[in-house]
Amino acid sequence: MTASVIGAGLVTAGLTVAAVGGGSGPAGAATRPGVAATMAGSMAPFVRDARSIGSVPAAERLTIQLWLRPQIAEATQFAQAVSTPGSSQFHQYLSPDAYAARFGATRADATAVEAWLRASGFTAVSADSGRSYVRATAPASVVSQAFAVRLRLYQPTAVASAGGYALRSNDRPVTLPATLASLVLGVTGLDNAAPAAPAIQPASTTPAEAGATAPPQAACSAYFAQHLQGGLPEYLGRTSFPTPVCGYSARQLRTAYGASLTSTGQGQTIALVELAPPGSSDLLALQDYARVSGLPAPSRQRFAQRSAGTPCTSASDLSQPAAASAAPGDTAPGSADIEEQMDIEAAYAMAPGASELVIAGVSCGGIDPVSQGLLDADQAVLDGTGHHPLASITSNSWESGPEGQPASETTIEHATLLQAVAEGVGMYFASGDSPGVEAPSTDPYAIAVGGTSLAIAPAGNRVFETGWSTGLLALQKGTWVNDGDVDDASGGGPSVVWKQPAYQRGVVPVALSRVAGHSGQYRSVPDISADGDPATSMAVGVITVTPGGQARFSLTHGGGTSEATPLVAGLVAAAQQGSRVPFGFLDPVLYRLAGTSALHDDLPLSAATPAALRAVWCGTAACGMDGLLVLNVQGTDKAKGYTGQVTLKGYDNMTGLGTPNGQAFITALRALER
Repeated sequence: MTASVIGAGLVTAGLTVAAVGGGSGPAGAATRPGVAATMAGSMAPFVRDARSIGSVPAAERLTIQLWLRPQIAEATQFAQAVSTPGSSQFHQYLSPDAYAARFGATRADATAVEAWLRASGFTAVSADSGRSYVRATAPASVVSQAFAVRLRLYQPTAVASAGGYALRSNDRPVTLPATLASLVLGVTGLDNAAPAAPAIQPASTTPAEAGATAPPQAACSAYFAQHLQGGLPEYLGRTSFPTPVCGYSARQLRTAYGASLTSTGQGQTIALVELAPPGSSDLLALQDYARVSGLPAPSRQRFAQRSAGTPCTSASDLSQPAAASAAPGDTAPGSADIEEQMDIEAAYAMAPGASELVIAGVSCGGIDPVSQGLLDADQAVLDGTGHHPLASITSNSWESGPEGQPASETTIEHATLLQAVAEGVGMYFASGDSPGVEAPSTDPYAIAVGGTSLAIAPAGNRVFETGWSTGLLALQKGTWVNDGDVDDASGGGPSVVWKQPAYQRGVVPVALSRVAGHSGQYRSVPDISADGDPATSMAVGVITVTPGGQARFSLTHGGGTSEATPLVAGLVAAAQQGSRVPFGFLDPVLYRLAGTSALHDDLPLSAATPAALRAVWCGTAACGMDGLLVLNVQGTDKAKGYTGQVTLKGYDNMTGLGTPNGQAFITALRALER
């Protein structure tokens, strides 16, 4: 996996030199040379299509970051060597300080960027400890002048919004002094488009039909097909189908994936990067979850929380739902709360002996965008103490967006992942909850985790496990209406940005690595997978507080690749137990396990599969509508973002190499990672 192979397909942020007239320069123009560089790929793509609805108020304060350029080519060569079994440098990781000294921006580079920002009117100017970025705050008027852009407000679209806040972006590419542009990878904080949201529960895409009659709703199932919904119109020769799973317990998931109490992840640390700020009830909910799951009680000494980004002064400042906290009036957790608790509990279910660090990319309104906070959270793990990172496994249940995101953001993410490989930190990223591919999971140095539909029998063994791709049959006037689309699915398919890395050669079928209109072979995702279908999802324990002030533990359920990612991260932590060094970037080892007993090959459902296993009833209680969720739908090019996703024997672009297979998975990893 050479630098040329990895980088050939990357659309990087280029620099174009242009004259800047003295009268039109930004504040602090005296400190700027007469020539400036325009950074291609530094404008959000939604600006081209979204309707501008005004300007960002001049006095509104924004926090931006200039990400400093490391020695990418040299770091890539090192990353290849340190992650390739058989290399003389295999597992010879660098400390954060050593990485900064060897490959990072110099102190002089950081000082030059800091000085320009201060001269341009920014305050609170500082670099992170590893000199990956310089952070600064200023009113929008100062920001606009400094970067020679206009900050505009835009009408939200189907692909871009800022949650409950006004969507903003620079209206043109960023301009920097030519003497500084070569030091900078990109600028974040100018646009505040929110990252992709997780799939917490089955989505309702068709409202319940007014006046329609439906059969009495059957209860959800504790295991697959425990309960059937009868009285339905015929489909596949049947008039009854399984109800959705209420939420698999930790015991069920541990049995299905072969987890044991001899490999618990003891001595390992998993960082969980979250959208919402840490909640005071996170550990309390985990303690109750462990109790009802029959798992060892979590230790306060092995559970920590911290935030990256701008501290918030109140829940109303957050651009994501506030985290559950032990305060009167918190009657129900929001989706971000369930997401955070699901990550914590999924990782704990697989690795109850590991330490957990919940680190949030906190965003306060539009001041400090969510995407910037998430990057900062990952960077905080990598900066660590200087002597070592904060964790050796990082679970990221988020996506920054489609590969059409600003090219500079792709470059920033790539630089972060190179640093992770060099330091021995495995970066696990959710591949997304809809057809198509999402960044940064497509980066060749990300470990992309896809989702499956998992049917568990009463004894805990698998009935089947297949690619998560769900079609919808809506019940309307006593008949099934099929729109032929995919309701939700594991993200996957070939990248259009990254060429195929060496570790995928000979494993990924050529047909799954081709992109229409492009020559050569491309990176395919996902790499590995675990349960993610919301219809077969896990139980999530949360704490809510009644208006009377009484804390109450209850179980809900959550799914998506946001569930799959911490499950896989926990299983790898269990395998890493006792290793003298972290496994780090796992893909070069994982692909050597293709076709072995270490991985369960998730096969497609077919006409030969019993009809009772091919669909799940989705009633109003679960989905807000009446219909059937048809499992493992394939070959549907009508779906938005569809990339030819299929479930196949061997590698496929719904489940990757397959799912972890218990002790065989652990034993094989330990053997190859020596």
